[in-house]
Amino acid sequence: MLTIHRVRAVRLVVDRPDCVRPDDEGHAIAVSGDRIVAIGPYEVLFAEYGEWARIRVWDGVLTPGRHEPDGAALLEGAYHPDPREADELGSEPVTGPALAALGMTDARWGAGARRGLQRLLAGGTTAITGPFTRPAVRTAVRRSGLREIPERVPRALATGGAADFAVFAADGSCLVTALAGRLVHRRR
Repeated sequence: MLTIHRVRAVRLVVDRPDCVRPDDEGHAIAVSGDRIVAIGPYEVLFAEYGEWARIRVWDGVLTPGRHEPDGAALLEGAYHPDPREADELGSEPVTGPALAALGMTDARWGAGARRGLQRLLAGGTTAITGPFTRPAVRTAVRRSGLREIPERVPRALATGGAADFAVFAADGSCLVTALAGRLVHRRR
């Protein structure tokens, strides 16, 4: 299905000539499946695709999303507690001696990694750096849809490119995170 995401502004990292420059009047992107099919002024995209498209309106700035360079430390060096464990462990990641005392199993590492990934997605993360040595964590990352990249590299939104993006409100909070064109986080 074709979707037009209308926003206040589109902020792009430009490293290829086919990318829209940040000073252009682009305030929308059109997405079909897992790809961006157009970037530009909303009125232009609506005129071309509006008859067939679902329209989503977000009160924020659309970007390629955040990159988390410390992914391995966040997911393999910390346990993200289940909300049912809040009385015992609190709600923040458990590290250091407290982590060592938990007696972590593969299942617990996987569950904690999934909760950690949910936190990253809620913050607008669309790419993460490993490597991930724990099989349960590696599986959770792969299933999350986050792109694992070896290092921080400039990423751009471009026509024909992957529909991985985030929309941030004026206060910096993440409204939406999309991976491969799918909304994986939406602030309530």
